[in-house]
Amino acid sequence: MLDAFDTLWHHFRLGGWVMWPLLALSVVSVALTIERVVFWAGVHSPGRRAWIAGISRHLRAGDADAARRAGEGDTSPYASFVRELLDRLAESTPAARHPSEADVHEALELRRGTLERFSPTLSTIVTAAPMLGILGTVTGIIDSFGLLGDEVVTDPSLVADGIAQALYTTVFGLIIAIGTLFPYVLFRGHAERAIGRFEVLAAHVLALADKVTPGPTPAPGESRRSPEPNPRHTSAS
Repeated sequence: MLDAFDTLWHHFRLGGWVMWPLLALSVVSVALTIERVVFWAGVHSPGRRAWIAGISRHLRAGDADAARRAGEGDTSPYASFVRELLDRLAESTPAARHPSEADVHEALELRRGTLERFSPTLSTIVTAAPMLGILGTVTGIIDSFGLLGDEVVTDPSLVADGIAQALYTTVFGLIIAIGTLFPYVLFRGHAERAIGRFEVLAAHVLALADKVTPGPTPAPGESRRSPEPNPRHTSAS
């Protein structure tokens, strides 16, 4: 174990100053990946699909109270989303139907930040790590070829060794980028799936709002008044 650590530390030192920013990126990547894994493990826990199906079934049946009870004690974004829309539904009146499309978009956007949290940071690490690695390699090659002008250097293998050492930064940069890319894509897939489920739940709540909220009451006499006959049709007959 100690030998492996010593070897790794030796290669790290050979990479030069660029290895320190790469080390910082790797630490940030691991920390954010762990946080997102814990978050999505809770949001998309086993049984979540059945829970959403049960909520949808209650909403299709027009039973808002049962849907609300099913979400009690659940701290997931899905439960808070449904509770917010059902609260808006309880405030609905014939003159102002709720929830409206604007209410749905507002509730969804409030949760989008939680779903896509740290995605820009992980995407930046995927892009920046290889570029930093290449930067370290280029600077190392420049230093190695600078030795060719030194009269003391008589062995070309020293230059070759310097170039080989400079490539360590590219290797480390690619390892960090690849190690971050796969979790990033996985988390993006979870976020898109969650947004799709939000839209399904919102559609059920909007359909329920159409059922339980009557339209605006017409003015007295309008509902019973028959349309005036067209004079042209009357004269023609």
